[in-house]
Amino acid sequence: MPDLDLATLQQKVRRIEIVSNRLVSERVAGEYHSVFKGQGIEFEEVRPYTYGDEIRSIDWNVTARAGEPHIKRYREEREMTVFFVVDLSGSCRFGTRVEFKSELMAEVCAVLSLAAIANNDQVGLLLCTDRLEKVVPPRKGRRHVLRLIREVLAFEPQGDGTDLTRALDHLRHVLHRRAVVFVISDFLTRGFEQSLAVVRQRHDVIAIAVEDPIEHELPDAGLIELIDSETGRLTVVDSGSRRVREDYRRQVEQRRLARRRLCRKLEVDLVELRTDASYELELIKFFRLRVRRLRHRV
Repeated sequence: MPDLDLATLQQKVRRIEIVSNRLVSERVAGEYHSVFKGQGIEFEEVRPYTYGDEIRSIDWNVTARAGEPHIKRYREEREMTVFFVVDLSGSCRFGTRVEFKSELMAEVCAVLSLAAIANNDQVGLLLCTDRLEKVVPPRKGRRHVLRLIREVLAFEPQGDGTDLTRALDHLRHVLHRRAVVFVISDFLTRGFEQSLAVVRQRHDVIAIAVEDPIEHELPDAGLIELIDSETGRLTVVDSGSRRVREDYRRQVEQRRLARRRLCRKLEVDLVELRTDASYELELIKFFRLRVRRLRHRV
């Protein structure tokens, strides 16, 4: 994405704020609250059993000592920490239609962050490439969310490659309580699977994959140059060849299926977005699928 002057940046932030406010007020906030009501519980008290209490709440050790049934009561922790890990590698600062992937990432961050603060949650941000670029500690408030949007849009990273392993390992060391972690990337990298599995053991992880249309299918345009935006490597391909286009499509599909298999294996929720399509419907669908799954577990 090209460098933004101050006026353009302010205009983009304002547009994203307006769109995000509308989505949050109309649809997303309620769906978010249904899914993320507070992940933890903390002990509150032990008291004598009364009619109507759940049998499974009985503390048998206290009951044995007291000679009468006692139960343990817990209080749900309403406040959560929500952390966004955003990949700003070269391949994410790219777009062929409508908007850059990084712009879509900023908008998704804005919508989910505003929904989080409406839910009284605190929000943090980690920007990464092949290094840790910037970490913004979790805080509450609309001004804080607007700062996060600006960071995703305007931050000028030092690296071009991707190292999600380093970002996830850092998160594992700084998040001491259970959190909701959104990993937003195009996932055009490998080697992060073990780190993702370790983070998932303690935290609720949602992967949001952002793709550009050309990453799904090559146009029929004759000889074209493909540049790896992370390594700078240049390849010339004949996109006029049906075989070349089919091979490209097959490789893309294999990568997408591998990503889906990994997320299923680790029980990481996956949301797939495109820069030329509405992300709102995909987010709503994700929330509703989670609500149904949570109800089945009860």
